Amino acid sequence: MAVNENKWGLLYCPRGGWRSSARWTKIEKVLRQLHVDYDFVQSENQKSVERLVKMFINNGYKTIVIVGGDSALNDAVNCLMQVDASVRNQIALGIIPNGLMNDFAHFWGFDDSDYEQTIKWLQQRRVRKIDLGCIRYQNKKGENCHRYFLNCVNVGLIAAIMNLRRKTHHVFGSRTLSFLFSFVLMIFQRLDYKMHIRINSDVIKRRVMTMCVGNASGYGQTPNAVPYNGLLDVSVVHHPGMTQLFEGFYLFVKGKFLNHKSVHPYRTREVVVEDSSHAMIGVDGRLMKTPVGPYRITVEQEVINFLIPQ
Repeated sequence: MAVNENKWGLLYCPRGGWRSSARWTKIEKVLRQLHVDYDFVQSENQKSVERLVKMFINNGYKTIVIVGGDSALNDAVNCLMQVDASVRNQIALGIIPNGLMNDFAHFWGFDDSDYEQTIKWLQQRRVRKIDLGCIRYQNKKGENCHRYFLNCVNVGLIAAIMNLRRKTHHVFGSRTLSFLFSFVLMIFQRLDYKMHIRINSDVIKRRVMTMCVGNASGYGQTPNAVPYNGLLDVSVVHHPGMTQLFEGFYLFVKGKFLNHKSVHPYRTREVVVEDSSHAMIGVDGRLMKTPVGPYRITVEQEVINFLIPQ
């Protein structure tokens, strides 16, 4: 069916917790006050996000707004990348942050609680073409697979912490507390992984604690990355001593992660991981199944229309 080109396809992804319905009530109230014309659907899980975004695309919506976090936004861009560029170029993607992690929304200055300002910005329909990172790998069946990302790919310790953080967030509520608790738990687990990585002309063959490949800020690990220069920022963290580990966490919280002497930054178009010793891999904050064998991380320039603030 044909739809009004100004009508939003709005996909609500519940965040969970006792305040979930209250958050949606506030968002819905602002949408009515600002006279936003939209059709509303609600997701149940990751697979339903993909199905519902495809439904919006197939029904001709030119503006798709995700009320969710980094993972839901990741599902949406992966759906958009499955359609022809001629179709994708007519669609603008927007975000109203409502997830456990909203790092990509924060990069642009969207606030988790200021729904009115966010929706006003989206109404202005200021579109910017943005880049996507892409991880290409083989699964256990030997099939060639790929996954796009907006924010980052984490390999090693931080991917494991993000996984724990998701599990502990409902206990602590606070993002900082859940991250800190997850970090402390990880101290008593494996802290480094034998890796073989190629970045530009550099070959890294040593034990590495974590690597972040960022298309954007990478949860603070690639703070200088921007999703519109056709490049990826990479932070490789060698295994520090225990004192340096806590110093690194302090600098991470303070936004000075790159100042730590165990952090080695790069800027590149491609990262080739020949071996990562079965380290966990997180894509936009969600754990993915570990690839079998080597994998490659690249960037595709200006492939998504994204609605940004004024």
